[in-house]
Amino acid sequence: MKNTINILPFLEEDLGDGDITAAIIPEHRHATAELLTREPMVLCGREWFDAVFKQLDANVVIDWHVAEGEFVAENTTLCTLSGFARGLLTAERTALNLLQTLSATATISRQYADAVQGTGCKVLDTRKTIPSLRVAQKYAVKCGGCFNHRIGLFDGVLIKENHIMAAGSIADAVRIAREQSDAPIEVEVENLAELVQALNAKPNRIMLDNFTLVDLRQAVELTAGKVELEASGNIDLTTIRAVAETGVDFISIGALTKHVQAIDLSLRIQLVS
Repeated sequence: MKNTINILPFLEEDLGDGDITAAIIPEHRHATAELLTREPMVLCGREWFDAVFKQLDANVVIDWHVAEGEFVAENTTLCTLSGFARGLLTAERTALNLLQTLSATATISRQYADAVQGTGCKVLDTRKTIPSLRVAQKYAVKCGGCFNHRIGLFDGVLIKENHIMAAGSIADAVRIAREQSDAPIEVEVENLAELVQALNAKPNRIMLDNFTLVDLRQAVELTAGKVELEASGNIDLTTIRAVAETGVDFISIGALTKHVQAIDLSLRIQLVS
């Protein structure tokens, strides 16, 4: 993630023509601040947090007490800051918005990663991300211990029902995709009959959409390791372990990035001069 963060759009959304409230504070007054979490979490997004404050005060000092990807208990002090009071106050909301969202993504990802531990199955994210936070959230997924599916429409072929209908068949869809791109090809199927068709087309991976546990086991047996298998659809923390134990290689979970609930963070600022 280093050197790839453009923080300005996030700041401009909040700052506009300037922080007219922070302007009541003398320009050169200094302050310190302490960042705490009010709930258990996996920390993620330190670079985004730092970039927001440094954009407004290049000399701000941020001392982190928790490592990126570390799980911490509630009421843990995450970092302390020192700098101009105006900069700290202006940057506060944008920095917290990013950190609380990315930490939430990493935290739920850790829960899913833990749920399949020891099965050999990998949990994947999807493209169901918050607008403008695709890359950041996918970073957070990895920070939490899960894995990335394709980043966007440009780096992987995923042939679904509507694509198959438009192309004419699974075989035709895979053939055309292979002729047009060197990207990995995945085909989504909804039953065992479609699985057989997909196997004959020889894609890189097959997605088993809303298969029962019985059908997942049959799919694994039928495939016999010839192609990677990914389970998807209506899988949550209460069911993912059973799905992983069927022998599929991957499970994709939209909730990693779609259903995140921001971590409750608190930044306490104290004027010092």
